[in-house]
Amino acid sequence: MRKALLVVALLAGGISIHAEIIEQILVKVNGEIFTKSDLEQRQVAALRQKNQAFDLKSDPGNAQLRQALDEITPQIMVEAIDEMLIVQRGRELGYKLSDEQFKRVVENIRKENKIETDEQFQAALKSENMTMTDLRRNLERQMIVQQVRQNEVLGRIGVTDDEARKYYSTHLNEFTTPPSVTLREIQVIVSADLQGVNVASDEAAKEKIEELRKRVTDGGENFEKLAPEVSDAPSKANGGLIGPISVSDVAPELRKMIEAMKVDDVSEPIRLARGYQLLKLETISPAQTMTFEQARDQIGEHVFTDKRKGEFQKYLTKLRTQAIIEWKNQDVKKAFEEGLKHQATSSSQ
Repeated sequence: MRKALLVVALLAGGISIHAEIIEQILVKVNGEIFTKSDLEQRQVAALRQKNQAFDLKSDPGNAQLRQALDEITPQIMVEAIDEMLIVQRGRELGYKLSDEQFKRVVENIRKENKIETDEQFQAALKSENMTMTDLRRNLERQMIVQQVRQNEVLGRIGVTDDEARKYYSTHLNEFTTPPSVTLREIQVIVSADLQGVNVASDEAAKEKIEELRKRVTDGGENFEKLAPEVSDAPSKANGGLIGPISVSDVAPELRKMIEAMKVDDVSEPIRLARGYQLLKLETISPAQTMTFEQARDQIGEHVFTDKRKGEFQKYLTKLRTQAIIEWKNQDVKKAFEEGLKHQATSSSQ
């Protein structure tokens, strides 16, 4: 297979002129040809997207190039064949890019890229190895693909009430907000020297945090007002506020302690790596699940997305089945078949 995917490199690597001419056409799809150059252009574009740069013609023996082409060519061939089939169907339906549409698109491209003159635009096209004709052809193909997808597939997809309710009942977690808590904290950091934390400093910090707890629980002092005065934590700037945070994100031991607390309760001193901490439970919100009616719009989007993928794949399969595909290169055919297998595996997951 590795040899198979290096069509471009092999053709440029010293094969006879007669073989070069034969191998120019890799496949015909309903009479439309896909050439060596077409494959090379798509390979280069795919490598650019992966931020990989190779010279396909001058470096055919590069092991990294071989591996990269092994990875991208199957998908390239599937996408190329499918695009040809869709565009052919679109042309049967009479879709085409009008002069006015092309003009508007070009103007938008110029505005988005801040290109002011025709000369600058031509230079930009040249830098991408494109002509105005190439640009129009590419834009028209994109437009036709979009119209076929919309009119032949997407526009015919609906979501029934039964489908929506089934999705809701089997995906309740997507519409459920987990329980959350809002806390306030006061921290007392144990001072340390070059030898580390000494016992005296630790005892002093412990006594201080216990005294602060008494000032809140027995003395009735306001935790929110006390935190900015005595806390060593950055949260003191906001009255010691922490959260709201999902209960599932809290460490198990701390979660167990919080679950045993009531709103306005203050914890016993908690030992930290660098000191001690007090926590006050400000609020606790139970898990909340949206009703079916509340979640209806979201459900519709999810179901539509799933159906769209499935229906579009069915549509492509139908086009492939009805098409006359004549392979002129068996190695490229194998790449296409490998791409289809990967696509089927991904769709079933």
